[in-house]
Amino acid sequence: MSEGNDRLYELARAATVHLLPARGAGTPLWGSGFFVAPGWVLTAAHVLRPHLAQDTGTVFRVRGDGVDAEARLEQWLLTDARRTPVPLEEDLALVRLAGEPEEQHHECVWLGDRAVRHSGVLKVCGYYPGPPETHFRIVDAEINGHEDRHGLIIKPDIDFPSGVSGGPLLDPETGAVVGLIKSRRKQQDGGKAVAISALRRFGRTYRTVMAAHDRWHGGEPQSPAGDNWIDLQGGPPAGGGEQWTPADRREALRLLAELPPPPDAPTVELLAKKARSHNQWPGGTPALLTWRDGAGLLYEGARPLEALTFLRYLRYVELYTSSRGGDATALGHWIGVRLRREPRRAMHDFVRDAHLPEALHPAPGGGPGRIVIPYPGPGEGGTVAVLLDPVIGARPARFFWQIWYDDGHGEPELHEADGSRHGHDPAALVQAMRGPLGALLRAKDQEGRPVPLEVALPGEYFDTAVHRWRFDDIAELNDAGHLGARRQVVLRALERRGDPDKLWSERWQAMAAQQGFSGWRTAAQGDFPGVNGYRGAAFDRIPVMCRPAGRGPGRTAMRLALQSGHGVALWHVDGHSSGACPASCDTLYARAEELLGTLGSLAELPDLIRHVRQEVSELRADRAWAEPVALLYDDPRRPLPSEEGGTLDAPL
Repeated sequence: MSEGNDRLYELARAATVHLLPARGAGTPLWGSGFFVAPGWVLTAAHVLRPHLAQDTGTVFRVRGDGVDAEARLEQWLLTDARRTPVPLEEDLALVRLAGEPEEQHHECVWLGDRAVRHSGVLKVCGYYPGPPETHFRIVDAEINGHEDRHGLIIKPDIDFPSGVSGGPLLDPETGAVVGLIKSRRKQQDGGKAVAISALRRFGRTYRTVMAAHDRWHGGEPQSPAGDNWIDLQGGPPAGGGEQWTPADRREALRLLAELPPPPDAPTVELLAKKARSHNQWPGGTPALLTWRDGAGLLYEGARPLEALTFLRYLRYVELYTSSRGGDATALGHWIGVRLRREPRRAMHDFVRDAHLPEALHPAPGGGPGRIVIPYPGPGEGGTVAVLLDPVIGARPARFFWQIWYDDGHGEPELHEADGSRHGHDPAALVQAMRGPLGALLRAKDQEGRPVPLEVALPGEYFDTAVHRWRFDDIAELNDAGHLGARRQVVLRALERRGDPDKLWSERWQAMAAQQGFSGWRTAAQGDFPGVNGYRGAAFDRIPVMCRPAGRGPGRTAMRLALQSGHGVALWHVDGHSSGACPASCDTLYARAEELLGTLGSLAELPDLIRHVRQEVSELRADRAWAEPVALLYDDPRRPLPSEEGGTLDAPL
């Protein structure tokens, strides 16, 4: 055991505590925990649950090296305090000490900026119940497996009693705490732990805690022995300007903690990608709640990329913050100072010449307002797609679902797929997808720019009113609630998945070059253009139907339009399927014509429809015509994922 490791373990011991009742001599400890910021203790939720389930405001005690203070639960991740055992991803709790943080003097562990799950050797730290008295121990362990999204499996060659639950797992290699103990294995050695990346599930509280963590470590706190976590992490020498050192990281994270937090995860993700010159990081993209989380994407394995990449990311954050009226002067000054240590002078422009991507420029007028946002083409932004496959032979119709995300810079990624055996009827689809789809939409929404939603269905189901879906049972009074009023919602033809055909691609290219559009009244009075009529239609004409697209003449008309390469159309999902058109149809066509006449480009149509739907929700009487209108916007440049395997048959 090296001297450096001994000193690191002393810091871990100083930051580890145990939790116990507020009063009573000789009372047994509940479990362990550790300081992650001044006044903030992280522990396992199951340690507190037996004592706080009836009253989460119960006062208890935190005791450790030089600390003996009252504390309360600030937040835990439990969704049901009666559920046993506690799921891995919910077994975290944050505790606040009584009193002001600046009055509290104690050690805090170091938490890295990477959201990864550790493998290999580490140290388990925690308090043991004795006898004769509670005492601290640190023992060797090894992670040899993972479970679910945040679980770590401890190799079965160590036995530890229950008191260590909630204690930290220290990685001697990186000098960071990478998880906390959850439980022993039943009837065998070893156990389970929760990766520290699960801390991000605290949302806004995570932002608060990590800002306090980075400010505390950024002040170079000293233990009584004169040590601090950064100096004991090793890494390249501070004089080597090409490499990103632990000291660089500490100062950068301290400066980022002083800035207003990012508005959303896509902003952080986009700036990290720009810093990496659009070279994707290994693995999936974790939750991105802070600017420090973006810095955690600038690694290859445990090795940080070169200093220029980090400085370029910091420059983007500086530009973004300044463009929104924030003060990033201190960050900008440090970037300049650090850049002067970089010996490759010719490369300095890689940082200095960085500029915000167009998607992150502030909206005109200082806010999003009713500015029309063009629908993203390839390389212009992300989209979320829901693919609804009808179960063959099911009557009435049932669907299996898949949720995909396309960032615009490569192949779409499958986010989650239906795990049911029989699919879902249309009325149950929203409930079935509410969790995974709602979470993905919230994760990818940018400030003032909600991510577009594409729903792909076979043409005969185009009258599914997806723009009326809502995921929130309870909404604010000024919240429209329905998807179509919140974001761009478009339909796509499921039968077109995979490589686009020539007719479709050529018509789309020609329409995208147009700057003015008009409505084309199809399927009027039961009559509709033939194949030649659709193929020969002018590129500035968009089919509009007062009939549903899934039955009667409207279904025939939509089938011919798709076969003839049309990628854009409007129709009335509740319209009449046969007979003469009532007077309301004339209103629909006139209003649609008026709307299409305001387009400056084809890409403006989905957001223009969203504005109209929002005005419908605001009870604008002149917009009521648009409430039942659906939009086909099927861009062949961003094809749906190809179908894998055969058709989905109804189980016997």
